[in-house]
Amino acid sequence: MKSGGRARGYAGTLQSQRVTNADVARAAGVSSMTVSRVVNGNGRVSDETRERVRRAIEELGYQPNQLARSLTQGRTRTIGIVVPDITNPFFPEIVRGAEDAAWEAGYTVALANAVEDPARERAALRNLAGHRVDGVVHCSPRLPDHELAELLTSHTAAVLINRHAGPAPAVSLMVDDPLGADIAVKHLVGAGRTRLVHLGGPTRSASAGYRRSGFLAAAKSAGLPVDSELLLNCEPTEEAGYAAVSHLLSSSKREFDGLVAYNDLGALGAINAIKHAGLRVPDDVAVIGCDDIRIASLISPSLTTLRIEKYRMGHLAIQTIFELQRGGQPADVTFKPELIVRESAP
Repeated sequence: MKSGGRARGYAGTLQSQRVTNADVARAAGVSSMTVSRVVNGNGRVSDETRERVRRAIEELGYQPNQLARSLTQGRTRTIGIVVPDITNPFFPEIVRGAEDAAWEAGYTVALANAVEDPARERAALRNLAGHRVDGVVHCSPRLPDHELAELLTSHTAAVLINRHAGPAPAVSLMVDDPLGADIAVKHLVGAGRTRLVHLGGPTRSASAGYRRSGFLAAAKSAGLPVDSELLLNCEPTEEAGYAAVSHLLSSSKREFDGLVAYNDLGALGAINAIKHAGLRVPDDVAVIGCDDIRIASLISPSLTTLRIEKYRMGHLAIQTIFELQRGGQPADVTFKPELIVRESAP
């Protein structure tokens, strides 16, 4: 039997209508059950038959009914990812790592952007649970511990990035923020800087709190005085960083010679504010960011920053979801930041 010829014959008559499992079975000369076994990857099928079915599927352009497969298998082969702001360059690299890991395993990713809005963050977690995703990766959650824990109970597997799980049923992938702050402060002190600003992130961000605590501990250890008016908080954007540092420079507390920022975007805003005030970076003020987003090496002066393994975090998050699905008990993982020295704080 010339199965390829039969398949091409069917293709000519099925171009304008949906190709079904039965069409593939007729073209390949097998039963519908055999087609299902090949599509779902279960059951015993000879190599010759499997190849014949796959050839018919390709030539007919058959698309399996994903909903039916999900109901049969009890899984959707989809993993949800929630990020606080997809326009922040820190998160696309995490998502790329996650998508690559999912693709390698035959899964797809459903991305939800919370746009720094708690209401949208809650809705994203509920909607993903309603669509029965096989797990959720939640990056930098902003919700309180108790609320986050309650929402995650609806998911069969959960991984948190940049947040301790606390009471939540999840595995945490953390950056060692206190270590990063300590590295940054020691670098500035080693360069002779003695009056430091901490440009922190939003107060609802757990990692912002970890980084501020690390900054304060490092400053105390170095014997530096800490002025509360030099401890700033702002949204993790270039515009907010510019506004916060511009306000500081216009006040009586404008005398400082070093700045550690919560993230690179805030640091870029700080550099622009310092330059617009007629000061020089790094001669007058040395600036250190965090994340090592791509633009950090492209601006002038290029940004000294703490490099975070963003792609690896996303890739590991998906692998951790798979381990949880298999009934494993993966441990929390902490990533150590690396100081990348560039022109803004040599």
